[in-house]
Amino acid sequence: MASYRLFQALMLCWLAYPLPGYSLFAQSMAEQVVLRRDPLMTWHHGTLVKIKQPADWEERRKGILSAMEEVMGPFPTDVARVTPTMRKLGEPLLVSKHIRQKISFQVSPKSTVPAWLLIPMEKTDKGLSSERMPALLCLHQTIGIGKDEPVGLGESLSKRQAYDLADLGYVCLVPDYPSFGEYPCKFDDPSWQSGTMLAIWNNSRALDLLGSLPMVDSSRMGAIGHSLGGHNALFTAAFDPRLQVVVSSCGFTSFLRYKGGDLKGWTSQRYMPRIASIYGANPAKMPFDFPEVLAAISPRGMFISAPTQDDNFNLDGVRESVFGAGSVYHLLGAPLKLQLLVPDGGHDFQLESREASYAFIGQNLGQKKSGSGK
Repeated sequence: MASYRLFQALMLCWLAYPLPGYSLFAQSMAEQVVLRRDPLMTWHHGTLVKIKQPADWEERRKGILSAMEEVMGPFPTDVARVTPTMRKLGEPLLVSKHIRQKISFQVSPKSTVPAWLLIPMEKTDKGLSSERMPALLCLHQTIGIGKDEPVGLGESLSKRQAYDLADLGYVCLVPDYPSFGEYPCKFDDPSWQSGTMLAIWNNSRALDLLGSLPMVDSSRMGAIGHSLGGHNALFTAAFDPRLQVVVSSCGFTSFLRYKGGDLKGWTSQRYMPRIASIYGANPAKMPFDFPEVLAAISPRGMFISAPTQDDNFNLDGVRESVFGAGSVYHLLGAPLKLQLLVPDGGHDFQLESREASYAFIGQNLGQKKSGSGK
């Protein structure tokens, strides 16, 4: 925990000194192509200036989302957001301290997403009273069984976040990412320019569903995920402000630090093919990077677990991204809303991180319970 406390201390006294090597570069003003972005730097009348007032941040945030859409495709804003139709699949099952129900929910007129819905037994026992519960979107890693792992049906106990959190009193919705689990997807729908944006949209519709449930307090919703689920949660939180807290375990590093700057791992149809087709899988040409993604979520709660030996997402790139986003959290008066834990180990959601993340969720969503999630 020493590194965790040290980071908190650094965030409390955010520095007026730039991180070495973390300045903003542009190939041309017209392209505004950057290598590593400082989220507080922006163009103003042809000059790079630093944002100094909270009131000026929202315009910069809109620019970050626009840059993300250049790579992912547009986030739908002109679609009627009616409550998705939910269909129950099979019978509910009592598991530990919660009820597990398989469902599907409609995300568009022709598309549904399979998911698990977990409801704490205490709510079932009390009936649908006026007391509503916080809710979480729980997102799985890159694994064939998809949504089954977070609910405890996989081999790894360290990835069963929905199981743990439902036992702690949270309503949990666990959808399949496109092409995983029971969600076949060929990624041939021209409406979507990336699997990433399709997943973001599905997650946003999942929040529509969660917010409509009579036992859920729609003002207290969050997201948690590991690996693929970790950046899936971040991307969703950037575009959907209803998420009040987000937890990312082993979910990202800066594009420059990813695999020595080779971004091919991000370029499949499941993720963002434009990274290759338009930006040549070159981090120097990317219009956004993770310091900006994290900053776009501020000042909402964000907990990041980045193990020391993660062979997928380089720790240096995580620290640089968190450090860059920290300037925005400090500007907005919420430095402790952004927290980084660096446990020993590899690409896993360690017990230390799970316990700390569950406590962080409770602090941000008002849930009084806590637990180890062993």
